[in-house]
Amino acid sequence: MSTALQWFKSTYSSSEGGQCVEVAEETGAIHIRDSKHPEPTLRVTPTTWTAFTTALK
Repeated sequence: MSTALQWFKSTYSSSEGGQCVEVAEETGAIHIRDSKHPEPTLRVTPTTWTAFTTALK
């Protein structure tokens, strides 16, 4: 896993931590992880990520 990824917490995550989803973007891939357990990560295509986030709306 690249250490150069910039991880961003979900806007729904509280400042107290504990249940945070983090996302990092790179060319051709979106990485998703649980901040409490950063390994392993889930890697999906941008198309899959867009379909997922659209379905949540």
